[in-house]
Amino acid sequence: MRPEKANIVSDLSEKLNRSPFLLVTDYQRMKVDQFGELRNRLAPAGAEVRVVKNSFLKRAMADSGMPDVTDKLTGQTAIVMGENDVAPVAKILKLFATEFKIAALKIGIVNKEIVSTSDVEALAELPSLEVLRAQLLGLLLTPATQLVRILNEPASAFARLLAAKAEKGEAAPAPVVPAAEATQSQATEVPPAESKIEEVTTATAEVTPTEAAPPESTTGETPAGETAS
Repeated sequence: MRPEKANIVSDLSEKLNRSPFLLVTDYQRMKVDQFGELRNRLAPAGAEVRVVKNSFLKRAMADSGMPDVTDKLTGQTAIVMGENDVAPVAKILKLFATEFKIAALKIGIVNKEIVSTSDVEALAELPSLEVLRAQLLGLLLTPATQLVRILNEPASAFARLLAAKAEKGEAAPAPVVPAAEATQSQATEVPPAESKIEEVTTATAEVTPTEAAPPESTTGETPAGETAS
């Protein structure tokens, strides 16, 4: 093989090694402006389309370890490859083929495995890898979010109740005392009846002392105004 052809095959092999997919289409009846349109549509998805000779493509695929698809490489061939996700690229190629009635898919290779045209069309219906990752992350976070909301709900409901009562000018609800504490509190308090009995008992126990009678005279003196007999 001449050096220039060897360089083409080598360059193609390097790109195939970096690309996770290879879509082979039919280049027949594709005009220059249509080819440019397809190239412009593929660029935002990080993919490119190029026309190659079947002999060069066969050798490059063999050098990059891809499966043998010699029976599919007939006629005028254009290949689509890139370094990003295959789903957006497959969608672009499918829409382009439907719109212009050209560039029909011959064969698809994803991760060095042959996939049918129907499989490639199924890939075209899938969301991009970034969207799938976001959806998966949302599914993983949903249970945790619901758990946090359930745990916070009682406190939030009580706070809303207090706020509603404050707006209406009502007093906040008194705290609920557990039954055990209430029973103990009642047991330590002195009933009013017992308190009154103690007061009466104390009052009757205190007796006011009476004045003592003066003592009788023992000196034998006669009271004044009386004479002795």
